[in-house]
Amino acid sequence: MSQTSVEKSAVQSEPTKADIPTGVLASFRYAFSSFSRLRMEVLAGLSVALVLIPEAIAFSVLAGVDPRVGLFSSVVMAISIAFLGGRPAMITAATAAVALVIGPVARDHGIDYLIATVLLGGLLQVIMAVLGVARLQRFIPRSVMTGFVNALGIMLFTSQLPHLFGVTWEVYPLVVVGVLTMWLFPKVTKAIPAPLVTIVVLTGGAALLGWKVPDVSGQGELPSSLPQFFIPNVPYTWETLRIIAPYAFGMAIVGIMQSLMTAKLVDDITDVHSNKTREAFGLGVANILSGLFGGMGGCAMIGQTMVNVKQSRARTRLSTLLSGVFLLILVLAASNLVGMIPMAALVAVMMMVGIGTINWRSLHPRTLKFMPLSETAVMLLTMGGTLATRNLAVGVVLGVLAAMISFARRVAHVVTIKKVAELDTTNDGTIDTRTYRVYGQLFWASSNDLVYQFDYNDTADHIIIDMSHAGVWDASTVATLDAIRSKYEERGKKVSITGLQGPSQMRLHALSGKLDFVQ
Repeated sequence: MSQTSVEKSAVQSEPTKADIPTGVLASFRYAFSSFSRLRMEVLAGLSVALVLIPEAIAFSVLAGVDPRVGLFSSVVMAISIAFLGGRPAMITAATAAVALVIGPVARDHGIDYLIATVLLGGLLQVIMAVLGVARLQRFIPRSVMTGFVNALGIMLFTSQLPHLFGVTWEVYPLVVVGVLTMWLFPKVTKAIPAPLVTIVVLTGGAALLGWKVPDVSGQGELPSSLPQFFIPNVPYTWETLRIIAPYAFGMAIVGIMQSLMTAKLVDDITDVHSNKTREAFGLGVANILSGLFGGMGGCAMIGQTMVNVKQSRARTRLSTLLSGVFLLILVLAASNLVGMIPMAALVAVMMMVGIGTINWRSLHPRTLKFMPLSETAVMLLTMGGTLATRNLAVGVVLGVLAAMISFARRVAHVVTIKKVAELDTTNDGTIDTRTYRVYGQLFWASSNDLVYQFDYNDTADHIIIDMSHAGVWDASTVATLDAIRSKYEERGKKVSITGLQGPSQMRLHALSGKLDFVQ
């Protein structure tokens, strides 16, 4: 087949929003729908498996456990999430985020307590998924998502820099060639993933030239046997639960948050919505299975997912499944060959992935000029919090809190009150009834100053507060309305609150007179 025909078939296989299925069987059927699509998924899985090996070893060291723990965890999780997850083509394996959370357990109490923590963390994730925690992701604004993506790209890039210090000079030309290959090869053809080409070219080049450079074998010992079923030898007591519960809860939160954010990122790239609740549930089950085979657990790997989806253009569950299968084969049957891969090749791949992940348009001066200052601040806070702590979850939480405060401040100033002159007058010409019409949505922030916007010296005997154009959202607003009513009644005036319907009326009826308020 000529190069032109290969490129044509690759272009024809490029999926569109209408034809990318997300169900398990449908996704696998789509992977086998054409030779070009199948080739793309297989090569993507192989590329990801090669990139996973040093990462899994490094995360094992970070957690203070044997490299086999991280590798087997990655194998089990990648294979299981391919069937259980809600986001096709997303890579789930051992991660630094989870390793940082549960690492102290292994150092202070040993591997058995670590595995018990992973099992409990997975169970908590299943419970959270059943309770619908994944649906809370809709409250993460775009500015937080942008800050998250930018911080991720910077972290992916900077995490490779230590591999460039204290090394022989041969490493630097290898990295340069690798970066150029990642950049230029997709311009020639997209039939073969650029990361795979980069790894093969640099490995072959280093071997032919006889260059002695840091390689994968120097990162840690690769396993030589299949993972075994593992039950942690810990006492089933409240003391054990007291030790592992805080770490398990932290692992559950960090894992779900990173996985859901990564799923949203892939949704945006592929233009296909995924099932976030199923992803959270699948993550929990995958962590439980990982623990039962002696793994350290994990969550979505953002860098490897970008290699799979953005660089290799995979779109189905087959690529995720094969990343785990190829990883197992490589570490067991081809460990000597895998050990020869120069770290420079993997550094070049991940650097380009990091550069490609950053949303450069969001950082352009022209964009920042027209973007609302509050949204820019939220984006920068998310980036700063993530980069300062090296923890994506911390950055996202800070960004969401800042966005909530910013939104509450804006909405708080939207509420207005219009004083309406009434025609209903007494015989002496004074107004008997006065209507105050309230516009806007009332909650704890917007209703705080509401009590000061009424004229309590109004000469009318009957005060009507018309809420036809307003909504009551919380108890703070009900307490404020009670305070307003009380101030008028102290002056001998009758107060009527009208116009509310539905939940707002029910909320006022249920809480009015039962709350303390500031007069």
